[in-house]
Amino acid sequence: MEVLFRIFLVLVAYIAGSIPSSVWVGRFFYGVDVREHGSGNAGATNTFRVLGVKAGIPVLLMDIFKGFGAVKLIYLTPYYIPSEGDFVNFQLLLGIAAVLGHIFPVFVKFKGGKGVATLLGVVLAIHPYSALISMAIFVVSLIFTKYVSLSSMIAGFSFPILVIIIFKTTTVSLCIFSLIIAILLLFTHQKNIERLIKREENKANLFKNLKKESNR
Repeated sequence: MEVLFRIFLVLVAYIAGSIPSSVWVGRFFYGVDVREHGSGNAGATNTFRVLGVKAGIPVLLMDIFKGFGAVKLIYLTPYYIPSEGDFVNFQLLLGIAAVLGHIFPVFVKFKGGKGVATLLGVVLAIHPYSALISMAIFVVSLIFTKYVSLSSMIAGFSFPILVIIIFKTTTVSLCIFSLIIAILLLFTHQKNIERLIKREENKANLFKNLKKESNR
């Protein structure tokens, strides 16, 4: 029974991660499929690019919450004691299921986003201090480079440094997971890396768009 309940929670985490926030918001409120515009990506960044801030912010928050909420599913089970290794391991499993759901969502033919926002929600739930610092690094990088993809990768690379070196985390699975994050971001941003090398990557106008919408 215990094993079946764990499997059930992992499936719930995957399904929660599969909720295509950008696709549904675009279709239901704007009559637009964001995958047919901009970068063609079903994520928050492309939603900002195609539909603007009013659509982008809710999608971003929903994608973050998918990861955060998936990790918190662990509190539905009495089989773990907080702070113990098994507790963290199952948190990671739930978080990974949610991220995979976002990248390969069952609701839209397994073609989703890059999983950055959902991954942010996961790390916020598991190691909030490192996550918040990584967020700050992302914002600073975005301000200076104007590249969301590059800023995401820089923030991703900073996360294992923070977890392992700065905060000296002793949970082996969390240390490995932090390293996997950096590798996963490289994998999901392959096309962006190619465009960055060719200097063809689009720069973000998020702050400009925010100013425009605030003046309307």
